[in-house]
Amino acid sequence: MQVTPTLNEGLKRAFTVAVPSADLQAAREERLKEVGKNANLPGFRPGKVPASVLKQRFGDSVNAEVMEKKLQESVAKLLEENDLRPATQPKVELVSKGDDGKDLEFKIEFEVMPEIPVPDLKGVKLTRLTSKVADEVVNRALEDIAGRNKRFETVEDVRPAGKGDILNVDFVGKVDGTPFEGGTAKDVNVELGGQGFIPGFAEQMEGLKPGEERTITVTFPADYPATELAGKEAAFDVKANALKKAVEAKVDDELAKSLGLEDLAQMRKLISEQAEGEYKQLSRMRIKRDLLDELAKQTDFEAPQGLVEAEFNQIWARIEEERKAGRLDPEEAAKDEETLKKEYHDIAERRVKLGLLLAEIARKENIEVSREELLGAMQQEARRYPGQEKMVFEFFTKNPQAIEGLRGPLLEDKVVDWLLEQADVTEKEVAAEELADLEKGQESSKAKAPKASKAKSKTSQDKEAKATEKAKEAEAPKAD
Repeated sequence: MQVTPTLNEGLKRAFTVAVPSADLQAAREERLKEVGKNANLPGFRPGKVPASVLKQRFGDSVNAEVMEKKLQESVAKLLEENDLRPATQPKVELVSKGDDGKDLEFKIEFEVMPEIPVPDLKGVKLTRLTSKVADEVVNRALEDIAGRNKRFETVEDVRPAGKGDILNVDFVGKVDGTPFEGGTAKDVNVELGGQGFIPGFAEQMEGLKPGEERTITVTFPADYPATELAGKEAAFDVKANALKKAVEAKVDDELAKSLGLEDLAQMRKLISEQAEGEYKQLSRMRIKRDLLDELAKQTDFEAPQGLVEAEFNQIWARIEEERKAGRLDPEEAAKDEETLKKEYHDIAERRVKLGLLLAEIARKENIEVSREELLGAMQQEARRYPGQEKMVFEFFTKNPQAIEGLRGPLLEDKVVDWLLEQADVTEKEVAAEELADLEKGQESSKAKAPKASKAKSKTSQDKEAKATEKAKEAEAPKAD
């Protein structure tokens, strides 16, 4: 194999590789012999098919197979002999397939992994914010639960329904005179003045008395989830059954029992434990953000542009979706495309650098994700789709890339834990409101973003979280 370097610039490498025709021919003949051992052709006994017949019958497929194998072996040998670690998938361009006695020749181009110095975090001071669950937090949660579990009592006085009343109705929805799926219901409680599932639906029921009927015409929003109904006009034949009033549930043992719990004490305990878990998660997010900020300050190496562009394209595709759907943050929507692309490109580069750094730390410190940890993550993902757990496990079994999507965050968390052990971490108790306010203490984050806006995507960290969440949604197994 003859290797000729053609590019060595920054992280970019390119070579021209030639595999002698003699090596190709020997490999073809050897492969044809293997095929001949099992070939079953009319007129010949197994293993006794002449070489000329084998070549005529299987020559083209064997040539293609040998060429592909030699190409892969040559790439692997090139990387090993030159001690190269590709950061991106090598791009291979065939110059000659090795036909008619010619050498197999190809060009290969890729980016290599940069030298990644691991920062020393010993002595770096970080603060882990903590918060206790106050009684008022539990009390507010109990009141909210009681509010969502109201009883509805029938109003005996027959009168027109007004705002604030609850009207129990039957209805049949039609589009172009034909009932549509999901448009028929019975004994539905509709709050007049509340939020109906279609704008104008509940409002047009004002004045109805129990026993009366009315036809209501509404237009489904253009972004209505059921696309076959989006933007269409529908008529609903409504029959009022009864006028009702909401009665607040009391915060007591009976409320707890109605929710399947033993008593109020158990409900308070569960609420407190849930809030405590949320506080710990917020605390983790805060200190992880601060740790990554510190790593970003000490990270100084060239990022492979192929990885940066791939990361940016993934983020930008989501931004374009939000823009088309009208969900883009108003302050970002006001920016010109060039400015917005620059901001998200910088974020993509930061994410790639931090990702490579964390992976390098994991490699050097032998930090790995165990099979049990990966299985636990799969089980947690499956629980998101009750009744379809088997389908989710099959999805991961058939999609190794999806499994890697679970492994990545697990490995990242393990590396973060290891790094936090190296740093000087102190705890500080704060109010729950401060712990939940992720925008507090972000002045240090602004250094990593070109321009930090004041809206939801206030810093590059906010944009990172947003882009990551969108990516997860796209990669999640579809349970329908």
